[in-house]
Amino acid sequence: MSLTLPSIEQVAPQVQSRAISPVDLVRGCLTRIESRLELNAFITVMADSAVNAAEAAEREIAAGRYRGPLHGIPVSIKDLIDVAGTPTTSGSAVAPRLPAEDAPIVTRLRDAGAIIIGKTNLHEFAFGTTSEESAFGPVHHPKDPSRSPGGSSGGAAVALVEGMCFGSVGTDTGGSIRIPSAVCGTVGLKPTYGELPCDGIVPFSTTLDHVGPMARSVADVALIFDAMSGQRQPLHAVAQEPKYVFGVPEPYFCDRLHPDVRAALNRTRLALVAAGHDVRSVAIEHAARTPEVYLHIVLPEASWYHAPMLSSDADRYSPGVRLRLEMGRYVLAEDYVRALHLREVLRRAVDAALQGCDALLLPAQPIPAPELGATTVEVDGSREPVRAAMLRLTQLFNITGHPVIAIPAGATDDGWPVGVQLVGHVGTTSRLLHIAANVERYSTGGDGSVGGGTG
Repeated sequence: MSLTLPSIEQVAPQVQSRAISPVDLVRGCLTRIESRLELNAFITVMADSAVNAAEAAEREIAAGRYRGPLHGIPVSIKDLIDVAGTPTTSGSAVAPRLPAEDAPIVTRLRDAGAIIIGKTNLHEFAFGTTSEESAFGPVHHPKDPSRSPGGSSGGAAVALVEGMCFGSVGTDTGGSIRIPSAVCGTVGLKPTYGELPCDGIVPFSTTLDHVGPMARSVADVALIFDAMSGQRQPLHAVAQEPKYVFGVPEPYFCDRLHPDVRAALNRTRLALVAAGHDVRSVAIEHAARTPEVYLHIVLPEASWYHAPMLSSDADRYSPGVRLRLEMGRYVLAEDYVRALHLREVLRRAVDAALQGCDALLLPAQPIPAPELGATTVEVDGSREPVRAAMLRLTQLFNITGHPVIAIPAGATDDGWPVGVQLVGHVGTTSRLLHIAANVERYSTGGDGSVGGGTG
């Protein structure tokens, strides 16, 4: 956690000018992976193909065929996403997929010149928040291996913090990009629902599934998002920073927080006000209905997809994941349909809270990194299940489909990263990135540092 690591934004011009070789970048990442094997961030390390791709990128750049800021940059892919010729294990002992083609988002990254360095570990089938139920062993937090890095995209966040890659791709069905980003101190984006294709990705809940970029800064996330979406909308510095209006949804989202999480939110809020932004209290109506709506959609949809494998290979699933999948078989059809209707009610409620605001500002996690193996956690004087606590502030926006980005917001008194979320209007992910780039300087205390700085 003490590494000083360059960002894509910083290193890309040096790659373009040939001051830094893509081969050296790849070999540096491979060395870092090898040096922290105990963190278990990767399931598959694609060392040979990554070096070969780096050599090809070096030749292209030397010949004047520079593709853009991701050309020659090592990135990792969550092992729920198809990479041609590499098993998609989903972190499970169930037989993997053996894809002959890349998922479309992987194709787009390759077209932008990115180099796939490997596939990261995750909570089995993305059905968990701690990244500990994996057939390949749990992912460990870089600050303390006895703690969880969050999930389900825990391996991706750890790989970023430790400099094992410069960017990563995760999936988010209830917070699986934003939870590990907040717990590890990185940046993670869940775009507007449907904005990026989920083809070639093992589904969890097709109504709620999202795929998105993770990196060490907002600017880097924006570069990866542009490549994944086929856009080219770089974050330009402006002569005068716009003044934004932020709504803080205090009921439900700020009710039960670790004291240091609450303090981080307040610091960010006060810093934004001091900079001339308008920060006001708002409420999201019916937010307390979120868990029931979420569970009545995600459980039956996940159970439906896994039904054939549960029939033949149930004993290969982790016990906790299997239990949650089996629960989906007992959700009534009327409960599922009711949840779909309530989904629209909640979407309108978030839209109403956003009325007159550029974005919502709220904590990304109510707690810092929990201990691996813990079943409950103390939150504001009471105990609640770890999974419920870690999903509480994120899952609503999978239901509604609004774009959300998690950014670092400092640390607890004993050094554990905490984060905040910014929620934007549906269909305005690129604008949300611009807003987040401005907020980032205030939420991190001014330097945007991750793991000791992006220097």
